[in-house]
Amino acid sequence: MRPRHIDEVVGQRHLLDDGKPLRVALATGEPHSMLFWGPPGVGKTTLARLLADQFDARFLAISAVLGGVKEIRAAIEQAVQAQADGRQTILFVDEVHRFNKAQQDAFLPHVESGLITFIGATTENPSFEVNGALLSRARVYVLEALGTEELRELLVRAAGHLGVAFDADAADRLIAYADGDARRLLNACELAAQAAQAAGASGAAPVVTLALLQNTLGRDIRRFDKGGDNFYDQISALHKSVRGSDPDAALYWFCRMLDGGSDPRYLARRIVRMASEDIGLADVRALRLCLDAAEVYERLGSPEGELALAEAVVFLACAAKSNRVYTAFGAAMAYAREHGSAPVPMHLRNAPTKLMKTLGHGEGYRYAHDEPEGIARGETYFPKGLGARFYEPTDRGLEAAIAEKLKRIRGD
Repeated sequence: MRPRHIDEVVGQRHLLDDGKPLRVALATGEPHSMLFWGPPGVGKTTLARLLADQFDARFLAISAVLGGVKEIRAAIEQAVQAQADGRQTILFVDEVHRFNKAQQDAFLPHVESGLITFIGATTENPSFEVNGALLSRARVYVLEALGTEELRELLVRAAGHLGVAFDADAADRLIAYADGDARRLLNACELAAQAAQAAGASGAAPVVTLALLQNTLGRDIRRFDKGGDNFYDQISALHKSVRGSDPDAALYWFCRMLDGGSDPRYLARRIVRMASEDIGLADVRALRLCLDAAEVYERLGSPEGELALAEAVVFLACAAKSNRVYTAFGAAMAYAREHGSAPVPMHLRNAPTKLMKTLGHGEGYRYAHDEPEGIARGETYFPKGLGARFYEPTDRGLEAAIAEKLKRIRGD
């Protein structure tokens, strides 16, 4: 069921349509190093294989989960042989973020020399997980989770390949279950087809019904449609229950989503966001506690780790609330965009060299620790001609003390 040609790929039209980056790269006939960043099951490996076919290059694959320096050396030796035979080599590294810096650095000289065209795949942000030297030599392409209609197209293909039919309810539930992941969809289709064929009458075309699907896949099939209103309505209800300081309702929605099959890691990310958006500096313990809960889940998994996430939900609901950092951040971003690259005032510039001191860098700067109360009253820290107030703390929780301190500093 894997595509055999680039035109058979479902999804990623922002990269593969006419005039889009990968289509343009194919038209040039010259492969370049790249990183595919996206969630599981969106076609990263498939695209790499198809690109190698299109460029008539030798395709070598390494899994960073299973491989190491030995596998890298073996791949380079094969690339040398391919070069001697007059062929290019595309070296695909799956889960490249799992390699450490030294392992990632091992690719650099071979990318520089042109021995290999490097394609890495990662589910993690390459800005944080791929070292800068390798990142600078590869273009990053963001792959997106498949949409409902794209998954439906895959389902139709799979049904034809497997020789079964899916009724409308079963198809809708499978698409929701897949949650944008083509691999998940196809694996479920195969299991359902086997069950339908085992249960079907001789000579009849097997039909996968919703009841058969539920019996085959069990409670895991109770999954949210991540692109639908139901999913977002429930995460909204959880967020608003936390914001409204109702721990019981917040816990209900959290458990409702878990019971429906929502990914606990997704809920953990949302919980961390709530700590910054709705609690902020009113209770500085919130963010750390939520990060700890997310880490506990990663260590323990389900179902043990879910209790730590539930603890975070209840804490957030009971904590003092403030969205003032959230609103201040938005206002400051808008202000920074509006006023462009205003120069840093001379007294705020660093002066590590004699030349910089001669040019006036740092001149007139008042060291706050040497001032009364550790505050250089009257000092200006904005670029010349600019200045605004973004952060106005509430009188709740720790922010009450922050508000009092800022009042003294600002001279209000």
